[in-house]
Amino acid sequence: MDFPITDRETAQAVLDHLMQRAAARGLELREAPPEPTSCCGRGCNGCVWEGYFAAVAYWRDEALLMLDD
Repeated sequence: MDFPITDRETAQAVLDHLMQRAAARGLELREAPPEPTSCCGRGCNGCVWEGYFAAVAYWRDEALLMLDD
């Protein structure tokens, strides 16, 4: 599951999948990053969504480390 996260639907699917895997194993993951609320919708360079997708990818990587132990 090591692929770039570049859209909201993929981010949500990754979060849901890993939280379900953790729950099935009785593990508690740290809280997932919150979705941004301040996007202006103009496609800015450095959009808040880009930061969110990077945060979700980092969260995913940490979650996978816990789940692979």
